[in-house]
This record gives sequence, C-alpha cells and structure tokens, in this order.
Amino acid sequence: MGLLSSYRLRWHRRRLLFRGWASRRDLSLVADRSAGQAEDAIFAFTTLRNEKIRLPYFLRYYRDLGVSHFFMVDNGSTDGSLEYLREQPDVSLWRTEASYKKSRFGMDWLSFLLRRYGHGHWCLTVDPDEFFVYPFCETRPIRALTDWLDTTQIRTFSAMLLDMYPKGPITDQTYREGQDPFEIAQWFDSGNYQISRNPAYGNLWIQGGPRTRIFFGDSPAKAPALNKIPLVKWHRSYAYISSTHMMLPRGLNLAFDEWGGEKASGVLLHAKFLDTFPAKAQEELKRGQHYAASAEYKAYQQGLAEHPEVWCKWSEKYINWRQLEILGLMSKGNWA
Repeated sequence: MGLLSSYRLRWHRRRLLFRGWASRRDLSLVADRSAGQAEDAIFAFTTLRNEKIRLPYFLRYYRDLGVSHFFMVDNGSTDGSLEYLREQPDVSLWRTEASYKKSRFGMDWLSFLLRRYGHGHWCLTVDPDEFFVYPFCETRPIRALTDWLDTTQIRTFSAMLLDMYPKGPITDQTYREGQDPFEIAQWFDSGNYQISRNPAYGNLWIQGGPRTRIFFGDSPAKAPALNKIPLVKWHRSYAYISSTHMMLPRGLNLAFDEWGGEKASGVLLHAKFLDTFPAKAQEELKRGQHYAASAEYKAYQQGLAEHPEVWCKWSEKYINWRQLEILGLMSKGNWA
C-alpha cells in the first residue's frame, strides 16, 4: 500500500473515532456498573431495540461462556428491554432516541463505549441474535481462547455469520422468552458461499447462504456480508468501519484465511429467522433506519411472502463446532 493510501486510511480512522466521541451526546446513562472490573475481564458490547424476548437467553449464553460485563445501548425500546436490562447486575446501560441510521447503525455509540471502557480488554461486539461459537467452546471458556490469542500475539478473531432457521415455515413454531433459539432454528446452509478479498481494507468479504438463496437470488452481489471480526483485544485507537465487518488499522482485518487456511476462526450462529422475524421486519421497514433505505428488509418481506419456509432439501442440521470445522465454515488452526 502506498503512502497516500495509508494517509487516507489514517485520516478515515480519525474521523470515525471523532464521530464516536461526538456521539456521546446522544447517550443518556441509565446504569454504569463497570467499576471494579478486573484487568483481564472480557466485555461484550451491544446495541438493541425491542429485543426483550431474546435478552434472558442472550445474557445467559455469554455469561456461561465467561463474559464478565455487558455494555449495552438501548435505542428507544418500547417492549420492556430497558427496564429488564436496568435490573441486571452485570450490565452497564445507556439509552438513546437518536437516529440509528445517522449513528452508522449504532457503531458510533459503540465506538465511544469501546474507546472509553474497552481499552486493554478482549471485547466481543455482537447483536442480540448472534451467538459466538469457537473451537472447543463446549469444553473451554472464552478465556481459554483469549489466553491463547494473547500468547500467540493475535489481536483479532474472525467469525462467519451463519444463518440458522427451522424446518417448515418460520411462523409455525413459537419462540418463548428466554428459550434457546436453536431448539427451533436447528438448520443452516452448508454451502453456497462466495468469498473475495477487499483490496482497500484487506478483509475477506463473504456472502451466500439462505439470504442469498431466497432473498437475493437475482442480485447476489447485494446480499448481506457474512464476514465479521467480533472479538478484538481492544485499543483506543481502533475503529470498526462497517458494523463489525472490517476495521482500522487495516492490519486488524487479516483475521480470515481463504478456505483451507490455517488461521483459527469461529462462527456467529444467527438466530434471525424465528416466528418473531416478520413483525420485526415490518417494524424496521416503517422506521427506515437501515442501510440503503432498508432495502434488505424489503427483500426479506417480499421473499418470505413467496417462500415462508427457509429450509430446503440441502439444509444441514446443526450438531456442534466440529461439524462446522469439517464443513470448512470455521477452523481451530493450530490451537490444540
């Protein structure tokens, strides 16, 4: 990369950090319980709106993995999410009525919190419907992974977003508050993924799966990106560019290998396609706070009207992380 390109990326990162700092004015503190956290505490950062039905299991899942504290921004929930989170002893909470779209879809708010609270800690940035799976996760806590990453001087850990869905129309099985969503959404696409490397930022770009198959079949290049870098040993100079898909400095994006590579990686099991999804999609269409005038949610609404069942005869039933490694969707690398 030439000096001019490096200079432009450096200024782009500074602008992103400034946006995050400026966005602090959008946030009203509800509860800050972060005092007294250990130097090696592992943190989770999340933005949400109207996700109360998901929150009990979400918090339980990450507590069981070994997350020490949660930093959460509630963007105008009306379903009791704010009240529920206010009562959680390991949650620091902010609320805002500001525009999700104008905040870079919540990333400016999280940028401020990551810079203020995350520096020097391993930080997991995830949505309430994303569940981190990594090698040996059934037997080893997340600290075992971060200790190994520290030992090998790796600063970022990548994970492919894997859309999970039920067999049959997604509205046929009712999801209950606090339920493990993967009791219902047990299936995924084991193939149909395309990858390319972004020359500007060096990250891999992954697309495909059921969202391409059903919702973007006529325009696969417009399908949502599935590559993410959710786990980072945070430094106050870091910045996410687009959701958690890529970062600056540019070298942090070299977390994925091409298929068949040896770098360890994980998966984010994505519990989007439950019976709650059609109503959520309709709400987000009305709000118009998502990328490209909510074009993704328009595609979801149209696709579900034509294909209420995401499952197909090639769908694979989820077993465990080893199955995903065999299928080439994640890798344990040289972590034994």
